[in-house]
Amino acid sequence: MIYLDEQHIESLGADWTQTIPAIENAVRCLSRNDYSQPIKPYLRYRNPKNRIIAMPAFAGGDVNMAGIKWIASFPENIDKGLARAHSVVVLNRAETGEPICIINTASLSIIRTASVSGLVLKYFNAVRPMMDIKVAIMGWGPIGRCHYRMCCDVFGDRIKQAHLFDIRNIKPGSVPKLGTHEVRIANDWREAYADADVFITCTVANAAYIDEQPKPGSLHLNVSLRDYQLDVFDSFRDAIIVDDWAEVCRQQTDIERMHLEKGLQEKDTHSIVDVVESNCLAKLQVDQPVMFNPMGMAVFDIAIGTHYYNSAKCSGVGVEL
Repeated sequence: MIYLDEQHIESLGADWTQTIPAIENAVRCLSRNDYSQPIKPYLRYRNPKNRIIAMPAFAGGDVNMAGIKWIASFPENIDKGLARAHSVVVLNRAETGEPICIINTASLSIIRTASVSGLVLKYFNAVRPMMDIKVAIMGWGPIGRCHYRMCCDVFGDRIKQAHLFDIRNIKPGSVPKLGTHEVRIANDWREAYADADVFITCTVANAAYIDEQPKPGSLHLNVSLRDYQLDVFDSFRDAIIVDDWAEVCRQQTDIERMHLEKGLQEKDTHSIVDVVESNCLAKLQVDQPVMFNPMGMAVFDIAIGTHYYNSAKCSGVGVEL
């Protein structure tokens, strides 16, 4: 068995040319029904803001691995100088069930999240080629910073402007120089929202706050799932994408509120399988804003974990147990 921690994952790096295809391979497993993924349970106790989630899955195809992610999210950790999320992934050999790798770091989950966003960006850009891109990111925690890095690596000099906002204020020195684009630190989310071609929420917002209509033709990666008020529903009505309806339509997400209060049904949405296998984005009007809502799928964690397990074996990285 190999043990990998944050330093090991950091030494292997995040290569989006490999992690995004790893997610794409997992989506094809979903399309072929070559997977198993029970609905993930949420463990809550004492403070209802906190949760620990069990995410078991098997992904077939080129992944061919089973396993589980056990991830804790305690938002108030930030006030204690601790990371909000802590995560452990265990990989099991598909044929025998033997545990072969433990990955003890939330970095894996962060990279998975940004890679899923990168896959949607890839297919969005294929049908709506973007130049002079204005990217806006709400939340400058680890997930926000990772999305910024991913966007810069994927789009390079095609990014014209990056607009960043966090309620805790962003220190200019915390923003790495990753291209020739202009970086603006916003004083309010509205400054970043109005003209964004790609708008990404990476917050731990306690209440929905986005109540303005999106820019025509823009892509909204609603990673944090609880930022949009119902006022914007009609703007996205025909272009709402989810990773998995059964997962995302619960736990007080924007999708669940749209379902309960606006009558949104699964048949009214597109899935990430539809994006990859049916090219559903090409069927939308070019000025239609698109909203992607990813609850987070365990098969994607197993796919990314397997990628790093294979990379570690090839590179001699990790601790043999």
